[in-house]
Amino acid sequence: MSSRIQYEPMSAKQILNPVSAASMPFSWSINPYRGCQHGCSFCYARSTHSFLGVQADDSFQNHIFVKENAAEVLEKQLAAHARSRKGLKGLGSIAIGTATDPYQPVEAKAKLTRQMLELLAQYRVSASITTRSPLILRDLDILRRIPGLTVNISINTLNTKVWKQTEPATPFPIKRLETVRELVGNGIDAGIFAAPLLPYLTDSEEELERLLSTAARYRPQFVVPSFLRLSTSEVKSWFFLMLEEHFPELLQRYAKLYARSGTAEHSYRDQAMRRVQRLMQRYGLTARFRREPEAGSAEDGAGAKAAETRTEPVQLSFPI
Repeated sequence: MSSRIQYEPMSAKQILNPVSAASMPFSWSINPYRGCQHGCSFCYARSTHSFLGVQADDSFQNHIFVKENAAEVLEKQLAAHARSRKGLKGLGSIAIGTATDPYQPVEAKAKLTRQMLELLAQYRVSASITTRSPLILRDLDILRRIPGLTVNISINTLNTKVWKQTEPATPFPIKRLETVRELVGNGIDAGIFAAPLLPYLTDSEEELERLLSTAARYRPQFVVPSFLRLSTSEVKSWFFLMLEEHFPELLQRYAKLYARSGTAEHSYRDQAMRRVQRLMQRYGLTARFRREPEAGSAEDGAGAKAAETRTEPVQLSFPI
């Protein structure tokens, strides 16, 4: 596997992408990048690289597409919605980071997320942000001005071995919990995406109690538990390669659990969710639940494929 990261400019025709999946609590999404340097083995968005004719392997974390005209395009779309019959209220809350982490390392220099948040604040459009990165604290000055903002910090385990093998380039889990505490302390509605829960790795009573009891000390406003889903062949293949390398003893168990669909069997999910709910109640954590997306759904919308074009493949200068 190559560790060299390539940044390729991309020209986007639209940044606000419609989301049609009924299971999603939002109708529009924003993703300033394609691909993600965090390289999580379970990332459901890995297959979006195939929309652009790029392999959904380690290229997902080593070949990052940068939507360099993102802010310009977003402003045009927001202005058009403002003139529409429903106005900006018709957008509802826009989800940022459904198919990439908007605060992955490249954002420190590119600042595409920051530029778009400025526009959402200016137009008074509500938003939610999902990230694994403390870099979001850089933008506290803007976050405070976005109406109805919710921030979801993803963290699914405090097990060092599991974290290192499944999320090879993500920030240290405790740093993420500290980020939640800092956001809440600044008046932001921030909580934890305990996602994805990984069968036989992070879903035991011991592992869940360690995560949730520790999380409670950082005062999240909510916790959203969600299960691993392997909804495309690309995502499933990559995750199983990780299992084969680091947790080979679990291969057969996963093959059985995910044999019929991209989501685990209901009997497993029901039992695991009861453990989560019991522990959340024990530690005084507020639950927010959402329906599990159906297998094959894409929060970013496959229609976004037609709205993005690659420019000449040159190396952008983003020292990290």
